[in-house]
Amino acid sequence: MASTLERYQRCSYGASRPAKDSQSIYQEYLNLKAEVEALQQSQRHFLGEDLGQLSTKELEHLERQLDSSLNTIRSTRTQYMLDQLSDLQQKEQTLLEVNNGLRSKLEECTASLQPSWEAGGNNMEYRLQPSQPDLFFEPLDCNHTLQIGYNPMASAQLNIATSTQNTNGIVPGWML
Repeated sequence: MASTLERYQRCSYGASRPAKDSQSIYQEYLNLKAEVEALQQSQRHFLGEDLGQLSTKELEHLERQLDSSLNTIRSTRTQYMLDQLSDLQQKEQTLLEVNNGLRSKLEECTASLQPSWEAGGNNMEYRLQPSQPDLFFEPLDCNHTLQIGYNPMASAQLNIATSTQNTNGIVPGWML
């Protein structure tokens, strides 16, 4: 933090000392550039690229770094999974308690209604409402048998009925 503030002050207020500061700024730039290149090379090594130029000791060091990184990642993942499992078990316990509470309420309601069902069930009569007289509808005088096909007796009766009705002038035959 202090070095950052120093650089800020040098850049802001150090314009009067350009020769000496420009040299140090250029040196700092070269150092940062080398650091970035080293980090990029390290990243390529971690990704498994450009490993041909590494010595055996460097490869073993890289392997140890990767192993420690994997162990850290695995332990973090395991801890996360254990936390989730604990949360789920807590939710399960809460839901079981709610379920048991609801079950006891249901049993209480059923127990309180059971005597009224039993008492009311024996005394209850099922009867039909008294039918009202059918004043609006009048029964029809007709033959209730269904006949399909040609019936010569019915056609003879129909001809007699139509001839009598036509002579009386009540209903024409085509309306029958």
